Amino acid sequence: MFKFMSKKGITLTLSAVLMMGSLVGCGAKTETKTNGASATPAATTAATASAKPSDTPKTELSGTITASGSSALLPLVKQAATEFMEKNPKVTINVTAGGSGTGIKNVADGTSDIGNSDVEPGAEYKDKGLVDHQVAIAPFAFIVNKDVKVDNVTKQQAADIYMGKITNWKEVGGNDAKIVLVHRPDSSGSRTLVKTIILDGKDFTKDGITQENSGAMKTAVVGQSGSIGYVDTPYIDDTVKALKIDGVAFSEENIKNGTYKLFGVEHMYTKGEAKDPAKAFIEYMSTKEFQGKQVRDLKFLPADLLKK
Repeated sequence: MFKFMSKKGITLTLSAVLMMGSLVGCGAKTETKTNGASATPAATTAATASAKPSDTPKTELSGTITASGSSALLPLVKQAATEFMEKNPKVTINVTAGGSGTGIKNVADGTSDIGNSDVEPGAEYKDKGLVDHQVAIAPFAFIVNKDVKVDNVTKQQAADIYMGKITNWKEVGGNDAKIVLVHRPDSSGSRTLVKTIILDGKDFTKDGITQENSGAMKTAVVGQSGSIGYVDTPYIDDTVKALKIDGVAFSEENIKNGTYKLFGVEHMYTKGEAKDPAKAFIEYMSTKEFQGKQVRDLKFLPADLLKK
């Protein structure tokens, strides 16, 4: 009896142990499955986060930009070019003058990436696909040698001087001295502005001397007694005297209120929509920071001044 009972007891005990092992095994599998399932979403989230577009590195700008044209705009473009190249060391910007007409022609022909101009293109460029980027407003003024004893001229007097009708400073309240005219070439946007705004489209006299750019014009006026010229105000310093027109001096307020008429909108033209790095360069010049500081520091005015 005892022997029979021992075998049965052993059998029951073994069965119980095996059942407990199975239960433990099932529990372990369930736990492993649960742990695996909980890890999967975290891994997926991490993978998704690492693939966000915002985390993709930006392509570094590189290449060469050529900009030509307006000598009036030259100081601003050169300043912007220096700063932009410092921020983007793989970009080279070559800036030259030559006049607004030259800048427009160069960009239309594909010789330059950017054509700088004080004026809008003529009708012959209507179908060339030029895109206008306005980057500043430039006040212009008549400048005279410091020996000239005149501080103000009327618009009509200025027109008569440059059309050759008035040839002596005494005719406008100055000393008895010959007026020496300094001109810009036909390709100059500055010349076009004066012709349009002051001469009402009439022709300049052929008398006088011609200088290729604004800097050379100022130098000529400084060095020639009785001379008169015209430049945008960034070129004006204490070596020359700027004349009032109709009793009004150039200033931001006088341009805004319409009492000072001699100014130009400064354009940077591209053939078609601008592409990097030229696009990024023009955008840099158009930023609020550049417009508010460098533009004003160089005696230009913000491009949106008259739009407010």
